[in-house]
Parts: sequence; structure tokens; C-alpha cells
Amino acid sequence: MSFTARPGRVTGFLGPNGAGKSTTLRMVLGLDAPTAGTATVSGVPFRRHPRGLRHVGALLDAGQVHGGRSAAAHLVAPARSNGIPRSRVEEVLQEVGLAGAANRRIGGFSLGMKQRLGIAGALLGDPPVLVFDEPVNGMDPEGVLRVRRLFRRLAAEGRTVFLSSHLMSEMENTADELVVIGRGRLIAAESVRDFAARGTRRSVVVGTPQAAEPAAVLTAAGASVEPEGTAGAERLAVTGLPADRIGALAFEKGIRLDELTARTASLEAAFMELTAGSAEHLAGQPR
Repeated sequence: MSFTARPGRVTGFLGPNGAGKSTTLRMVLGLDAPTAGTATVSGVPFRRHPRGLRHVGALLDAGQVHGGRSAAAHLVAPARSNGIPRSRVEEVLQEVGLAGAANRRIGGFSLGMKQRLGIAGALLGDPPVLVFDEPVNGMDPEGVLRVRRLFRRLAAEGRTVFLSSHLMSEMENTADELVVIGRGRLIAAESVRDFAARGTRRSVVVGTPQAAEPAAVLTAAGASVEPEGTAGAERLAVTGLPADRIGALAFEKGIRLDELTARTASLEAAFMELTAGSAEHLAGQPR
């Protein structure tokens, strides 16, 4: 697979479990070596970047920390080895909302707090490129919102933000572009909007006291009509006709409509559809 995460954008990285997301990130950071091909940062393999944390910041596993150290001490060591002033440690802890916990031992941190600390470590060198693997796992809603705004601001400053996550809602609210893989192969590399629209059929939900008549009228007009919801529910999912045309046909035929809702493209539905054959483990059925 080949793709590019560009500056000034939040690029989301999606794929089923086992697709190769974490392995890809490790190859980008020089922790694993590809059997063929190259992974570069600003055109150069990561290991050849002399500036370390000043060029790339990353969070791959928030749990890989020494529980006996304080949050501040955890960040001071990499700061010293990269020639970063101690004042920067205080700045990044403030940035992620951990200033009040700077002197607490990490062993007492929740998963969400460890995630924040990992993000602080990635920001330590004020780098132009940032890589995150599942950064909001375990965070409460306030933490998720804070991190979402942070990523958007970092991209707005012209940085490259490459973000792996399995949370579709976060991708919809945070990412500009998506890279989607399955079983180590590229499925899509495009904007969030284009991906959602490409993978799903737009439909209109029609609610009516008597579904049989409108179903016949809409089918005759060239639409595809399917019952929606539980048995006996008088709701139809209509594809092939826009909502205004459906409303006009109902008016012409004197059909009462209780609901007429255009259903927009869904990122989650597109992901499920386009990666259906790429999942390593499917609930309830063997591969």
C-alpha cells in the first residue's frame, strides 16, 4: 500500500482489528522494518532524522510507562536527552490538562490520564509531525473533547497529524482525510466526506399509516423500497428517489406521510461495508 499524510491536515487511519495499523505506525517510526518498500517522514526515514523529538512526536502505547515515576519526571528524561528546556515539560502538561498531577506517581493514573501523559510526551519537542495510536482510549468526555480540539489546532498550525482510532465518531469530528486498510492492503485514501458518500447508498425514511400503497407508488416510479424497523412498523427505507420527489408523489396520490427524512451518508456504515471482507475475526461466524 502507498499513501501520504499531509501537513495541515488530520489524517485518520482506520481498519479492522489485525489490519496492520499499529505495524504500519511502527514502521513509520523505525521500530519495525518492512520486508520491502520505505516509510519516510518528510521524505527521510525516521532513523536518519537527527532532531528526534523535535521532528516527530508519537504515542503508540500509553501503558508503557514506569509507574514509580511522577508525570513530570517521566517527561524530564526525554526532554534532557533532546535538549529541550524543563519549562517545556510544564507547558505540555498544562496543554493536556495534567498540570495539577505533575508530581503524582504514574502508577496511580487512570488509563485516560496515561493517554494524556503520552500525548504530552509527543508534544514535548514541539514537532511538525505527530503520530498517535488510539489516543483517546479510556478518556472521559471532557478529555476526548480537549484532545479533539488539540488535534484540530495542531493541524491548523500546519503540522501533520496522523491518527489511528477505531472510534468512528472521533474520526467524523476530528479527521479531514482517511486512510483505510484491510489485511495489510489499502482500501481507500480520501476525504472523510468522500469516503462516507462512496461507501453508502443515500436513502429516505418514509413514515405512513399504510405502507402498502406508497410502497407500490414509489416502486412504480423507479425507487427501491424496503420495510424498516421491527415487524409491523409502518416505515420504509427508499433509495433511488430524492425526498422532494417522494413528497410530491405522495401529495399527488393523496397519501398521508408522518415522516420524510433524508438519510445522509454514514462513515460507520461506509466503513462496515467497504471492510466487510477484511475483518480477521467476525462475531458468530468463522473465517
